[in-house]
Amino acid sequence: MYRKLLKNKEKVFAVAPMMDWTDRHCRFLHRLLTKKALLYTEMVVADAVIHGDRDRLIGFDEKEHPVALQLGGSDPARLAIAGEVAAQRGYDEINLNVGCPSDRVQSGTFGACLMKTPHLVGECVAAMRRNIAVPVTVKCRIGVDDQDPETALDQLADRVFDAGADALWVHARKAWLEGLSPRENRDIPPLEYERVYRLKQRYPETFIGINGGIRSLQEARMHLAHVDGVMIGRAAYQTPSMLAHVDLCVYGLEGEAQDFAEVIAVMAEYAAQHIAQGGRLSHVTRHMVGLFHGLPGARRYRQILSTEATRAGAGPEVIHRAFAEIDLQAASDDNSIALELHEPRVTGDHVA
Repeated sequence: MYRKLLKNKEKVFAVAPMMDWTDRHCRFLHRLLTKKALLYTEMVVADAVIHGDRDRLIGFDEKEHPVALQLGGSDPARLAIAGEVAAQRGYDEINLNVGCPSDRVQSGTFGACLMKTPHLVGECVAAMRRNIAVPVTVKCRIGVDDQDPETALDQLADRVFDAGADALWVHARKAWLEGLSPRENRDIPPLEYERVYRLKQRYPETFIGINGGIRSLQEARMHLAHVDGVMIGRAAYQTPSMLAHVDLCVYGLEGEAQDFAEVIAVMAEYAAQHIAQGGRLSHVTRHMVGLFHGLPGARRYRQILSTEATRAGAGPEVIHRAFAEIDLQAASDDNSIALELHEPRVTGDHVA
């Protein structure tokens, strides 16, 4: 896939893997908004895939394609088994997490910790590559702790590409495993986009994607002048209406304006099916809260979803009741609101 993209000089827009956020319900919503964006799962530990409830952990709807599974781990053999299981289930890509700085991954010595052992990352990629026919990719930081990003990132890239990785997605910040909390790691280390651009110059024939602090499609397009792909996390999650413009702004696909009434109808039906299978309405609606950010009625819409959807017995009628508060006509008549959808207010960060 990535080789074909490079040959055809096609760019990729992806929604980043985000712990506690990009579950199957979130991805279902995002796919309604964009046909082309590459969607990533939350990170799933390889051992969990091997020994856990696979339907719950890595199940997905066929409508989500293209969709990639992000794996966490540092044992090449276990990653190979987990990746093979996921590929057999139909995932379009298997991605290795070499960027998450959470306490959980530090205790298991994987995620961003692997930046310190590029040879091991290469062994993990090589093991997965032997077992898996779909693309195997890596998502990393530019370095950790006192590493020099100029050497650390090159060393990691050399190892993973020598091992057969199809692409490298780079979060353009260091991760400080000592001295910063996981939340602080998502904002305090400075963004060094130019470092990722230099990596792309070093690897002109290999797919390099960029991630970190990108807030709008305008910014995404600027980065795409230097790299092959852009991955957005917080902004895409907290203001998902951004995704309704991806197919046109990034992929150049002309089409009719997004019919949000249809999106709501599909999500209400999807929620009803989830409830019938024993789920709760809030499992679905928590990902929809920011859908109409900046539009007239959005505050009341958020209030209804945030309060009524969490009540016992809540059903899909709550989604319709919340949507009734949105004045889409007023939004279409106000260009300033349309522009605001591209420049969301971003808080927090769950990106790995």
